[in-house]
Amino acid sequence: MSRPLHRGASGPRISGSSNDLCDSQMKHKTEKEELDRRGSYHSCLFLKFPFRLLLPDNYTPKYGMAENDFASDSLVVGTQRSRHRLTMLLLKFSLILIIILALTGSFWWAISISTTSRGHIFHGYRRLQEQLVLDLWDIGELSLGSSRLKELEFCPQEFENHVPCFNVSANLALSHSDSNEFDRFCGHEPRQNCLVVPPLNYKIPLRWPTGRDVIWFANVQITAQEVMSSGSLTKRMMMLDEEQISFRSASFMFDGIEDYSHQIAEMIGLRNESNFIRAGVRTILDIGCGYGSFGAHLFSNELLTMCIANYEALGSQVQLTLERGLPAMIGSFISKQLPYPSLSFDMLHCARCGIDWDQKDGIYLIEVDRVLKPGGYFVWTSPDTNFQGVIRTKEHKKMGKFVHDFAENLCWEMLSQQEETIVWKKTSKRNCYSSRKPGSGLSICSKSNDVESPYYRPLQACIGGTQSRRWIPIEDRTAWPSRANLNKRELALHGLHLEEYADDTDHWKTAVRNYWSLLSPLIFSDHPKRPGDEDPSPPYNMLRNVLDMNANFGGFNSALLEAKKSVWVMNVVPTNGPNYLPLIMDRGFVGVLHDWCESFPTYPRTYDLVHAAGLLSLEIGQPRRCTALDLFSELDRLLRPEGWVIFRDTAALIESVRALTTRLKWEARVVEVENNSDERLLICQKPFFKRQAN
Repeated sequence: MSRPLHRGASGPRISGSSNDLCDSQMKHKTEKEELDRRGSYHSCLFLKFPFRLLLPDNYTPKYGMAENDFASDSLVVGTQRSRHRLTMLLLKFSLILIIILALTGSFWWAISISTTSRGHIFHGYRRLQEQLVLDLWDIGELSLGSSRLKELEFCPQEFENHVPCFNVSANLALSHSDSNEFDRFCGHEPRQNCLVVPPLNYKIPLRWPTGRDVIWFANVQITAQEVMSSGSLTKRMMMLDEEQISFRSASFMFDGIEDYSHQIAEMIGLRNESNFIRAGVRTILDIGCGYGSFGAHLFSNELLTMCIANYEALGSQVQLTLERGLPAMIGSFISKQLPYPSLSFDMLHCARCGIDWDQKDGIYLIEVDRVLKPGGYFVWTSPDTNFQGVIRTKEHKKMGKFVHDFAENLCWEMLSQQEETIVWKKTSKRNCYSSRKPGSGLSICSKSNDVESPYYRPLQACIGGTQSRRWIPIEDRTAWPSRANLNKRELALHGLHLEEYADDTDHWKTAVRNYWSLLSPLIFSDHPKRPGDEDPSPPYNMLRNVLDMNANFGGFNSALLEAKKSVWVMNVVPTNGPNYLPLIMDRGFVGVLHDWCESFPTYPRTYDLVHAAGLLSLEIGQPRRCTALDLFSELDRLLRPEGWVIFRDTAALIESVRALTTRLKWEARVVEVENNSDERLLICQKPFFKRQAN
């Protein structure tokens, strides 16, 4: 690991003192009067030279020269010693030239002061203000006492797969029941600032794309019995082989994922799943995703599938999906709106996802409608969909009939039904809602209730998103990959100018090139090849899961894709900053709102790379409900062993938080940003600490 860079600062130095010289000259009253008379009081430093040279050669001062006077030894040897006239003439011309240069320099110096003082004052004020905030931050951290200087301890073993805010026992104690005990409740459990250690036999995940289909059994919390169970479609695509779990999602089984996705494409009216892009489908929300095999198969067709599933203490769908290098997060339709903007996804998919859609007067289907783009598709695979054939129970018949009628009231069009799968298409026309039958029971949300980007708000019993300026049918949007670059009209919907957007795009293209040039030598100098591994082939996919903590316009995500990096990015928009999450979703990326004083809804060891540009500046400007240590310990929980963190912020903030990396046992260094003296990079790597057997 390279050592941290320490750059010193240097500036002009002036040796000696001119005050003594000036004071000495002022003692000679006769010389001062002569100076005033001749008009040579412009430079005290060169006072005697011009004064002496302009006098006759045989001039003897009235009071004589002082013993330590500047000219006493160099110019006045004595009245009896003869002088060489030629030497004196050369000295006179040389010193006169020096005087002229000195006066000219003083003139230009005065001009530069007048033109730049305002900028120096402004930057000085900014630095003072920033330093004040940092000092207050340091005072708060120092109030913790000597513990601030100590390294964090390792968490107990029960924290290996623990997710804060999802404490089932605590939720039950607070009377959260009726399935709400699995929901997210932050703030009622004490924060644990400790380092989560991987399971006993944890191994670094295999490189992409091998890691998509093969994962290490010890890296996830699941039993062999659960792996071999046949409770769902995607679980049947798994098999256990010694220390590994293999996913056979590409097999040509009768009930395989490939046949299933091909069937959905035909039901929409497409030839096969490779035509989803042409139909306007790019982003898919997979509810109760199993282990991500549906999204893994569609990834080869440039479709981006976000898996969400309830928190599970054992056998987590989300944890296995992330381990495979696929997008996933913990989420639930039970009681809260998801932290996604309205009109976010092109398709929602539910294959035996376990949601009772007929509960709470269809409020879960209203949430599906909210996050679905106009013209988007809702795919439901379940025995309950077979309401036209032989129904096994009255409950199935009741569920199927309810969903069918409710979808009609939501202005959804049923496109097709095959066996247990049914596909609806959301209307592209807003006037459909006003033309519904009277007494349908579903009202349009008012502007006060129609929040475009909610953050875990209670579910709303009204249709949202209809008043948004982003109401654009998916078939009218630019097809992927052109969708990633919004045009001038689309940017105007988000209040952006094309020039600002273009500058951001160029900035991140340069930044990604610099990041990769910095990370690649570090990765391959420290880990050129692990025992048993083959040499990595381009594009050297040591990184797959990327978290952007302050995504802004999604420029970092876009630059990674344009640079042909085989990664996916979870774009996070902090709740206390500008909300550009709708823009990010419109570009065909995935993202989420989040408050970084709370834990992120995912399991430990999720991401290979965490990126945070300007997050520190954003957080310190807000009323602080958490400390910098809280934030950094959460990042340690999210990072995989040997994972990387890149902080980009002002030099003062980077230096302020650098000490925290020592407490977390991270290896870190500070790097200067090219052509930007006010910013620094803090590049850190989390070491691999193995848990010892008891």
